[in-house]
Amino acid sequence: MFVLSTNDKGNIAEAEITTAAIRLGIGVLRPLVEHSRYDLAFELDGRLLRVQCKWARLEGDVVIVPLAGFRYTATGHVRARYSSDEIDAVASYCDQLDRCYLLPVEMVAGKTAVQLSYSPSEFVLGGPV
Repeated sequence: MFVLSTNDKGNIAEAEITTAAIRLGIGVLRPLVEHSRYDLAFELDGRLLRVQCKWARLEGDVVIVPLAGFRYTATGHVRARYSSDEIDAVASYCDQLDRCYLLPVEMVAGKTAVQLSYSPSEFVLGGPV
């Protein structure tokens, strides 16, 4: 069995989130360089929304979105949390559900993870109610 690396999961999440946004008619931009605090920018109503992409996992009836980022500084690796100075939202992709979620920065700022309640009863004929 093939096991996805952290980089693989991040790349898949970013691609799925990009695809979902495009399907909704949202303009998607990517930074030219790696390692900024956001992965994508969404164009919404003439405004650019800085979006950090994350791989989420399903545990029971809960979707867990890890939020802590890791950066390398002159003093070594630093575990960093996101703030409204750096991002406007976190978008996450849950492979087990094949669903994307967009969380405003107010919901994620300063946290290491967010747990989203999920219930299969929310679906009728494979689509959201």
